[in-house]
Amino acid sequence: TKKGYDIISGGTDNHCMLIDLTSKSISGKQAEKSLVQADITANKNMVPFDDKSPFVTSGIRIGAAAITTRGLKETEMVTIVDLIDRVIQNPEDETELDAVAKEVHALMEGRSLFVV
Repeated sequence: TKKGYDIISGGTDNHCMLIDLTSKSISGKQAEKSLVQADITANKNMVPFDDKSPFVTSGIRIGAAAITTRGLKETEMVTIVDLIDRVIQNPEDETELDAVAKEVHALMEGRSLFVV
């Protein structure tokens, strides 16, 4: 919210957030595509009173369960928000998306998704 994003519920009690991107001039579809290209998982999602189709949407849904399971805490969340914001602000900048992906990989290095 400090970066100007509207969290639909005002926050989260369950590690899942619906974010309205209307003020950011990007669709949920474009945000999802760019975030996935930067190796950040997100899903396009409709927001209340959405004026875009379910195939485009005005929002994204982000969950923190996968990263908390991997051991990330509140301090890393600030970094993750910055990475997501960089993608949302530069959705078609291939150089920036690649740079974010490298930072995501560095952040996740040694944090296995599965314990074997």
